[in-house]
Amino acid sequence: MKPFSPRIGALAWFFVFISGLTLFLLGGGRLSSPALAQDTDDAVADRVFLNGKIVTVDAEFSLAEALAVRGERLLAVGSDEVVRKLAGPGTVVVDLAGAVVLPGLIDSHVHAVGASMFEYDHEVPEMESIADVLAYVKSRAAEQAEGDWIGLSQVFITRLRERRFPTRAELDSVAPKHPVLFRTGPDAALNSLALERSGIDRDFELPEGSNAKIERDPATGEPTGIIRTAGGLVKVTPDQNPKPSPDFEKRLARLKELLHDYNRVGLTGVHARNVSGSSLRLYEELRQRGELSCRVYIYHGINAGADLEDIKARVKEIAAHPLHEYDNRLWLRGIKMFLDGGMLTGSAYMKEPWGVSEIYGITDPEYRGIRYAEPDKVYEIAKTVLENDLQMTAHAVGDGAVETLVNAYARIAENDFPVRDKRPCVTHCNFMSPEAIGKMAKYGIVCDLQPAWLWLDGSTLTKQFGRDRLRWFQPYATLFEKGITVGGGSDHMQKVGSFRSVNPYNPFLGMWIALTREPRWMEDNGGNPVLHPEQRISREQAIRLYTINNARISFEEKEKGSLETGKLADFIVLDRDILECPVEEIREIEVKETWVGGERVWKRES
Repeated sequence: MKPFSPRIGALAWFFVFISGLTLFLLGGGRLSSPALAQDTDDAVADRVFLNGKIVTVDAEFSLAEALAVRGERLLAVGSDEVVRKLAGPGTVVVDLAGAVVLPGLIDSHVHAVGASMFEYDHEVPEMESIADVLAYVKSRAAEQAEGDWIGLSQVFITRLRERRFPTRAELDSVAPKHPVLFRTGPDAALNSLALERSGIDRDFELPEGSNAKIERDPATGEPTGIIRTAGGLVKVTPDQNPKPSPDFEKRLARLKELLHDYNRVGLTGVHARNVSGSSLRLYEELRQRGELSCRVYIYHGINAGADLEDIKARVKEIAAHPLHEYDNRLWLRGIKMFLDGGMLTGSAYMKEPWGVSEIYGITDPEYRGIRYAEPDKVYEIAKTVLENDLQMTAHAVGDGAVETLVNAYARIAENDFPVRDKRPCVTHCNFMSPEAIGKMAKYGIVCDLQPAWLWLDGSTLTKQFGRDRLRWFQPYATLFEKGITVGGGSDHMQKVGSFRSVNPYNPFLGMWIALTREPRWMEDNGGNPVLHPEQRISREQAIRLYTINNARISFEEKEKGSLETGKLADFIVLDRDILECPVEEIREIEVKETWVGGERVWKRES
């Protein structure tokens, strides 16, 4: 199979051909004017949308007034006068009343299945302080039977005002009769009963080979409750932590609900990362039922720590999956692994040491983070993935991890085969370097970034590293300047709700962040509230982040990502003009309607 081999519906292309429509898109914001050759019944549109401001996101970023839809594709994009001629007796005519229309937005990084199930048994409120955390734990203690575990995960301490874990004593004060586990990444905070259940006391010794660290009170030697790299030490068993187990249909309903909420904020496509076999079956079932309201591009997860031969065998199995054959609703085309830790937990693999840090609990001045696979193994894995007509990507946050992955791709390009058409990807790549950027441009390496991390975490990172070391943190302007395809995403992990979710998935918030580069809480650091303003981008570029660039990352720029004749009719209608409104309003934009393949999947109630 070629890197891109969509089977475009022959009938749709037949209608486009016989209509003799040619799209003349004139740059500089002028209207596009497709020419109409011959009036025939075959050229009649199912729907025409008139009197709008159509932001096509074509190569010239042209504007149009109207568009026509037949079946699941765009029959024409152009002026009201020309598009109106495609309306027949049965055509539905929609007056856009001057509204702005964008191509359907695409999120390059979600974990939709897990996110949809996070609150299936109870709601988890937003938390910005230790007081919020303790209030939640207290409320769970009132709901659960004494002795049941209370768990809270992925509330990152770097996103709390105090930038620290809750203490053992604080957790005891609100839940003395429940074991409490507060986990963020690999680290955790436990209360006294949780430590007792896990057998961790003053005399506890780590098992041989463990890289965990139990923080202790220097005066008494007692554990403070904070454990770094806590996996395997905390003894939570299913009978100690009873929770209802949702069946397949309930999981399916939750996923469908979340995808509909993606539609609510203008998302018509997502790239699902680190998907498992069980999650893939959920997407398949929604596809078979005709209920998949977003187009889903799948990256199947693999374990970088597994034996190399086992990894190679697994890659071949994934390549043989029926969904590897192109389908514009559901396509299994990528592989994802984890190369390093995270910046929120102090474990991203950096070129230079992190530095001693109270926030991250780092005491070794030479500590550089965690890398899960050595360069030679990364090279072998990437080569195998690309040879099997799959797109390779890896979670790489620190600049050391980014260079490890980019160097593996460059090694393949220089010694084995060209990689540009295979579009190898770097996921996250928050901390970059001129060297990595240069190689990405040279070899056609693409990347997906999450602007929300700049907004949510920029203040803490500034406090940890200082502004100078963040010079190449999410360098959007440089990436555009160098011609590197960079896509915008969220890394949505938990909760339904585009602003309240852990890693918010509202794409207009993401655009606003890339435009302004103003992290929250920067007043804590004093000085300029903007983090490297030279890396701000234009509105046109911000829109491209979530449209044509993400379509290109998934090899689908000929199918979607812009509003051009013959492409899929995925588009959204906005409540205000994203090109002209005050920049502060961009994050407040709401979607009035969302259309996928010529069918409306969301309409805002007036």
